[in-house]
Amino acid sequence: MRRARGLPATSARRGPDGHDGSALSGLEPGLQTLGPSPQRGRGGEGGGAGAGPQRFSPEVARQRARAVSHRCLSRLCAGECGSGRGWPPWAPRLAWPGHLESPLTPLLTPGLQPATMEAAAQFFVESPDVVYGPEAIEAQYEYRTTRVSREGGVLKVHPTSTRFTFRTARQVPRLGVMLVGWGGNNGSTFTAAVLANRLRLSWPTRSGRKEANYYGSLTQAGTVSLGLDVEGQEVFVPFSTLLPMVAPNDLVFDGWDISSLNLAEAMRRAKVLDWGLQEQLWPHMEALRPRPSVYIPEFIAANQSARADNLIPGSRAQQLEQIRRDIRDFRSSAGLDKIIVLWTANTERFCEVIPGLNDTAENLLRTIELGLEVSPSTLFAVASILEGCAFLNGSPQNTLVPGALELAWQRRVFVGGDDFKSGQTKVKSVLVDFLIGSGLKTMSIVSYNHLGNNDGENLSAPLQFRSKEVSKSNVVDDMVQSNPVLYAPGEEPDHCVVIKYVPYVGDSKRALDEYTSELMLGGTNTLVLHNTCEDSLLAAPIMLDLALLTELCQRVSFCTDADPEPQTFHPVLSLLSFLFKAPLVPPGSPVVNALFRQRSCIENILRCAPASRFPIQGPDTPWLNYAQGLGGYRRCLALLSCTASPGPAWGSRHRTTCYWSIRWSAQGPSSSESDPWLLPALC
Repeated sequence: MRRARGLPATSARRGPDGHDGSALSGLEPGLQTLGPSPQRGRGGEGGGAGAGPQRFSPEVARQRARAVSHRCLSRLCAGECGSGRGWPPWAPRLAWPGHLESPLTPLLTPGLQPATMEAAAQFFVESPDVVYGPEAIEAQYEYRTTRVSREGGVLKVHPTSTRFTFRTARQVPRLGVMLVGWGGNNGSTFTAAVLANRLRLSWPTRSGRKEANYYGSLTQAGTVSLGLDVEGQEVFVPFSTLLPMVAPNDLVFDGWDISSLNLAEAMRRAKVLDWGLQEQLWPHMEALRPRPSVYIPEFIAANQSARADNLIPGSRAQQLEQIRRDIRDFRSSAGLDKIIVLWTANTERFCEVIPGLNDTAENLLRTIELGLEVSPSTLFAVASILEGCAFLNGSPQNTLVPGALELAWQRRVFVGGDDFKSGQTKVKSVLVDFLIGSGLKTMSIVSYNHLGNNDGENLSAPLQFRSKEVSKSNVVDDMVQSNPVLYAPGEEPDHCVVIKYVPYVGDSKRALDEYTSELMLGGTNTLVLHNTCEDSLLAAPIMLDLALLTELCQRVSFCTDADPEPQTFHPVLSLLSFLFKAPLVPPGSPVVNALFRQRSCIENILRCAPASRFPIQGPDTPWLNYAQGLGGYRRCLALLSCTASPGPAWGSRHRTTCYWSIRWSAQGPSSSESDPWLLPALC
């Protein structure tokens, strides 16, 4: 494997201002440090050969440590946190408690240089904790976090650590994707995008010639920082290079739809793609035709009946068995190793959860056998789980009722949902996080949409709109609950969501939002924005990411020193929360909607798997929380973003921040409760 641009050793000994070891003016050596500075970054940047202990007077050491602290704060404000980049050579080695080994290393590097983009397809992690085998990558990672207890009105922080061993299979499978609603706008656009990239198509438009790409995809167009190179430049690599992933151009498609139109005709009906691109794709999509699907009129709007000419006949049990046969047929005929089933069909009305009907796996299977009420999407979910295929729900209804979740747990099959987070809601999850994180008390959120595609027509029915309204409204809950300074228990902003059907605008959804917040001394602030969301062009790359990340998770297992039995992630893949409006999480786990916390969760888990020394960074570390499963099953890893208490005003409000005071003496620093100043350290 070829190594990407790494962090080679350097003989230069420079501080954050680009000066050498004596850069801090007026400071004189005098105190014995606790040892040489640790290696910088992951690539072994050190203090040069023969670098021995340095001596500083107590006052000099205090001044230097304060300079360190101030630079930490500046980096905190800039968001440069948690990257593990090492100590500057001039900084004294502090005697940190074991759980806070080198806590400031992410923040003490030469001045930030212009970033570089490394296009290497692979990189190699040099660490004794990482083993590259012919079949798998095994990495040991020590996860450090804190637990908080309340004693006598005082919050006490208890640092903890757990040592994980991650194993990621390197063999990338032949992956098939089956779309429920394949002939809809999302399904036809997703298929067209992969074909256009595979064929390397380009086409003329009024603004110039365009080429196929995967813009909008986290895995294909997003990047991750590896660290700094020898010139101090930050090196970024594509997300897809962190671990072996399926190449999107290798995906194989199949699916179901209640409409019998082939994919070329569906693409033309959708009116999403430029005409020049449609003409080139037509011969490649004309032969693709959806399999018959399940149509239960009471679950979707009556206006959808005109499309319903491609249906699976029979009872609910017969329909379930036909879906399973379709999955098996696709697997064998296409020579697939794995299949991901993704619901991208119409929004359904909510299905009532009733004891004895759908509350357990046994009751749900009996309900299907007896022909009682069950939604089409739940039928597809059950069929997928029974066939060992991951199921992802891209619509807002409660497809994954408790019985379906229990069945997924019993079969150890991944499920995820709900509702693709593509446009207005993604913006909302960022803006409300920004407003509340800035100390503004958001009191009113009003969101208005109008669109003209088939999704908009279906949502014009009240019951289907209610499903969408719920998923759009809950997106700010965790951000409100995270700030008890602004919001009393049970207090929340007024939140109104309106969706209207306007056929003329087609797939170009218009979203208008108004955010009103309270300021100090009785003032108010109102933010209004307009967003034109190309609905399917935003959803298609999300569908791609869901398929690729879900498959990757199927190849990752882990164990701990305390529990050496290999385990997989919890069947409810909360890791995918970044991609869903109303993310599903394991029972008893908190829901995280803040967008950048969700992204950090994906990034940090992918960092953990290849290397313990691979720097974790971003606004939060992943919350590796052991959650007790249904029926007392063994513990499984619930992958959530950090849910720790807010930090002080100058830090990220989602960051866990501890304070350690340092007493300086001729023997070196030691922890103290009486020292007048505090050195902040990220846990």
